[in-house]
Amino acid sequence: MKVRAYVLLVSVGILVMSASTKKARLSEGNTPGNLAPRIESMDNGREVRFQNHSGKYTLLNFWAAYDAESRARNIQLWNEVNKLNSSEIEMISISYDKSPSVFSETVKADGLNQENQFRDEQGAESELYKKYDLRKGFKNFLINDEGVIIAANVTPEKLTEILKAI
Repeated sequence: MKVRAYVLLVSVGILVMSASTKKARLSEGNTPGNLAPRIESMDNGREVRFQNHSGKYTLLNFWAAYDAESRARNIQLWNEVNKLNSSEIEMISISYDKSPSVFSETVKADGLNQENQFRDEQGAESELYKKYDLRKGFKNFLINDEGVIIAANVTPEKLTEILKAI
């Protein structure tokens, strides 16, 4: 009888505790399902907020002129985003070039929209670099309007496929 009373008491306690917990919040991280880390200030003073509830997705791409693969991917993704409906997606690219002139000349040479191209002046020492874990290579992240990463390292083809499925 004591065992039944103990089990009943523990069960009621667990039930009360679980009923009183608030809705769990998503944690900030750099993998799909996590909230994308905020970008507080870019080289032009612009703050980027992913939680905009506008229905618009953001493709966040990291690259550098010295990294040929990331530079080519940046151009390919820009071209793909420009083919898509601008009310569905916006692309923001962040470069890790040390020289401002190399960055600006590369953006011009590649024919990119300068309004959404930024340079992280602090390079590998920046909080942004660390939060997005870029030490293993440059990446990109597709983020929904609630600030949640829904895909990482998408190709132009995969980007179009994901957006059509949503």
